[in-house]
Amino acid sequence: MSEIGVLEPQGRPTRTAAFRCDAITKAFQGVHAVNGAGFDVPEGQITALIGPNGAGKTTVVNILSGAMTCDSGREFIGETEVTNWPSYRIARLGLFRTFQLSRELGGLTVLENLLVAPAHQAGDSLVNVLFRPGVIRREEREEAERALSVLDIYGLYRHRDTRARELSGGQKKLLEIARAVMASPKILLLDEPMAGVNPALIELIGGYILDLKQSGVTVLMVEHNLNVVEQICDYVIVLAEGRTLATGRLSELRENTEVVKAYLGEVIDAGPAH
Repeated sequence: MSEIGVLEPQGRPTRTAAFRCDAITKAFQGVHAVNGAGFDVPEGQITALIGPNGAGKTTVVNILSGAMTCDSGREFIGETEVTNWPSYRIARLGLFRTFQLSRELGGLTVLENLLVAPAHQAGDSLVNVLFRPGVIRREEREEAERALSVLDIYGLYRHRDTRARELSGGQKKLLEIARAVMASPKILLLDEPMAGVNPALIELIGGYILDLKQSGVTVLMVEHNLNVVEQICDYVIVLAEGRTLATGRLSELRENTEVVKAYLGEVIDAGPAH
């Protein structure tokens, strides 16, 4: 895997890339939403993907997760090239994502939303359905226990029997993250997880994302709230006009003239969050 030129705290060696993209392009009716973006995402860290509106952030996440194909360029998870793989194949390598607008399964309960997430369930096999029903029942009990535990962690346990469509916007954000956790991700892409939620919930979600890092999950998050980026992100990638403008720590990028000029200068030039 390629090397990341980012210093770890206390001067530890640089980490390898969990995934990367090289010279990615994507055009819609001749307009380039992504125009040569390329970056590495450090393994086991929380990386922010920031930039002005129209910079191509969500399009990049769609491409990386297999929801959209690129016109040119290459994508890698570890050493495996996954360029234009469909999302189900990418998910098999442990990469999952959430959406800017929550995509809960509204007609299912909160608990049922989590139970559909794990891959390779015994009940998917016709042989097991016909000849090993006991295996299916045992796995279903185990997954239900795990799902209830995850719902408890994410503050959704009391809503376990509620239809997902009835949750608040912030609760739907939590449900999406909890559902991704049920899939046992190695890499998680979060598209604006803090958008449209109140300050108390922002702090709560930030704590959950830090917990994911502690459990070994690599996180790439699209985020506009630079206070959140300052508080929880180890590394920042700045996109502008579909290209990678700069990478590094936010404290370093505040001093980068190109970044300040291209990206919300008065905001990024503000002092660190307290």
